[in-house]
Amino acid sequence: MGLGGCIILIAVGAILTFATDWHMSGVNLHLVGFILMIVGLIGVATFSSIARRRRVVMPPPTTTVVEEEPHHHHHGSAYGDGYRDGYGV
Repeated sequence: MGLGGCIILIAVGAILTFATDWHMSGVNLHLVGFILMIVGLIGVATFSSIARRRRVVMPPPTTTVVEEEPHHHHHGSAYGDGYRDGYGV
C-alpha cells in the first residue's frame, strides 16, 4: 500500500467517525473509522521511514589520478634499475 492508499484510509476513517450518523446492527461505524485512521497513520509512518532510508546520499566515488615519473635508466649502475633520482647511487 502506498502513501495514497494510507491517506485514503485516513479520509474514509474520518468520514465514518465524524461525518456519518448511520446505525448498522452489530457494527460500530465509529470504531471502524478509528481503526481505519490508525491503520492509515501507521502506514504513513512506515512509508515515510522507508522513503527516508532510500534517500541516503552517498558521495560519488572519486578517482585518484597518479602521475608517473618517466623512468630514468642508469646504465652501468651497480644497484640496478630500482633506484631513481640519485637515491642509492
